[in-house]
Amino acid sequence: MENIEICYCKVHEAISVMKEVAEWGRNKGFKVWLDEWLTPEELITEEAKPQYFCIGKVNDEIACAFILQNSDVMYWGNRPAKEAVYLHKLCVRREFAHRGMTKSIVEAIRTECRNNGIKYIRLDTGLDEKVVRKIYLRAGFRIVDIIDYDNGNSLALYEMEV
Repeated sequence: MENIEICYCKVHEAISVMKEVAEWGRNKGFKVWLDEWLTPEELITEEAKPQYFCIGKVNDEIACAFILQNSDVMYWGNRPAKEAVYLHKLCVRREFAHRGMTKSIVEAIRTECRNNGIKYIRLDTGLDEKVVRKIYLRAGFRIVDIIDYDNGNSLALYEMEV
């Protein structure tokens, strides 16, 4: 596993990595975020504050980016404070792919959670995202709920005990 340093309050750096990885994904035919969704105006919200935008560094090089929120009312409802962190937009730069980065990132987040008395890491993604599902299940998450929408799409809610 890689040793990852998590750096907070990195809005522009995180979004730059997200755009880089999304472009690669679109070129490979994956269903990923559009660039117009990856702007501070779209991503910064009451729950996704600027200080929650993170990059992960390996040997001083940016390896990944994500948003790590304290709440996610839309998908998880009102939960007790400090019960969980909510991981969004996790992406790994291509030169760090296939090196177990998701597990390394999650382990770094778990360490921070343990130090802060947080019990769970949670995330959500489309149920039909088979590649992503395998990545999260291999990293130790489990699907705890599925939200079905009227349009035929479904969202999987993942959770990992810290």
